[in-house]
Amino acid sequence: MRDELQKRVVKGPDGVEFEVEPLKDYYCEAPPAEHPPAYLKIVEDLFNWARSQSLWILGFGTGCGAIEMRPLMTPRFDAYRYGVQWRPTPRQSNLFIISGYLSVKTLKRVIRSYEQMQNPKYVVGLGSCTINGGMYWDSYNTIKRLDDYLPVDLYIAGCMPRPEALLAGFETLKHIIREGKAEGANLYARNFDWYKANQKKVIHDWDMPDYNW
Repeated sequence: MRDELQKRVVKGPDGVEFEVEPLKDYYCEAPPAEHPPAYLKIVEDLFNWARSQSLWILGFGTGCGAIEMRPLMTPRFDAYRYGVQWRPTPRQSNLFIISGYLSVKTLKRVIRSYEQMQNPKYVVGLGSCTINGGMYWDSYNTIKRLDDYLPVDLYIAGCMPRPEALLAGFETLKHIIREGKAEGANLYARNFDWYKANQKKVIHDWDMPDYNW
């Protein structure tokens, strides 16, 4: 291949011979360190803007939190105008909203659903139960803090938050994504062993395949 890229001698119409440089793709041949950082930042900012404008939600409602999400799909609040869509499966979603308390049994399903989502993906904890256990803080069968088991990009506090609070939370999450700070999925990958150890402390009947890359 290198021989083909050597200079070639070409004879012109008037019989004069001259050397011709081969065509090169200088962008592809340049090492990564030579790419201008400003160019990479512009591209990444564009990607983050597009991600922030396309939030496809997988809603995991375990209690009263699920009730507050339903009005957002009505004409009164119309979350669709903010680029928010509800999807039926984890593989179609990039925003996981976990609302209400989580028992050990439902935590197992939450983990499985989260690991089936494609990157980049984000997690929103909706309501006080995901922050500190809420009214179930002393229950033997519910977890206290969601971010001990999954990375949480944003909490929306309240018991339960009104639909207006959810819309404000979406705008805050969009800002975090555009700033390039919504790194929950990468945090999960880097600290996978720590998260998995916490998960298996409370889920004793672990019969799911361990997520891997």
